[in-house]
Amino acid sequence: MFLARLTMEAKFGHKQAVIDLMRRWDETIGRDVGLAPSRQRLLTGSIGAKEALLVSEVEVESLAELEEAFAKIGAHPDHPAWGLEMEPHVVSGTSKWEIFRIL
Repeated sequence: MFLARLTMEAKFGHKQAVIDLMRRWDETIGRDVGLAPSRQRLLTGSIGAKEALLVSEVEVESLAELEEAFAKIGAHPDHPAWGLEMEPHVVSGTSKWEIFRIL
């Protein structure tokens, strides 16, 4: 089992917009590509972390499942427009994927 973690920083005053857009992605695009909202969680910095930090995590059974989901995301017709809507709210260059093996 693996945990795929996407981190990004919201621009000052834009955190709620990023949260709303991430939740919408989970319910629409994420669900369409097989990453059901029940498998995902959204976190934000609180104590000892940047307040602007947003973390989206999803558990997958295998790297093959994750690769399949990434391929579906890239082909999803709504994903480009969602990305353009998200872009003004995120600090450029802060998005990063990390993949962890769950023990």
